[in-house]
Amino acid sequence: MNAQQLVDERGELWLALTPLWLDREPGERDYAAMVETIERYALTLHELEWMFRLELAPVMSRHQLSIASEWRQFDDRRLMGQLVGHNLRLKGWRRKSWALFSGLTTMMVRHRWQELMTRLMVARGQQD
Repeated sequence: MNAQQLVDERGELWLALTPLWLDREPGERDYAAMVETIERYALTLHELEWMFRLELAPVMSRHQLSIASEWRQFDDRRLMGQLVGHNLRLKGWRRKSWALFSGLTTMMVRHRWQELMTRLMVARGQQD
């Protein structure tokens, strides 16, 4: 897969989920927009979980740990470049390493992710 294919297939979804990593709790509008974007993709909850762990969290968690981090809003163009670069290298031992450490890279936003998945399940009629 090349960079343009990644942007075409995942870019909108990646950017839609970045509010999970901002310095404030996502609001109702944020969650509604994320659910709406997710619904345009035919991904299962399991597939979404692994996308969150392997494709997003390794890049996004670095922003949280950085002293000079962007916390109010991300530069979408710069962030997309980082996400594409990471995902182009996400093969073999790198993929296995990120899978192994995904608990660490997701722990700071896990509660937000769980809230999003609950809202998604409600939207899909899988939970009351």
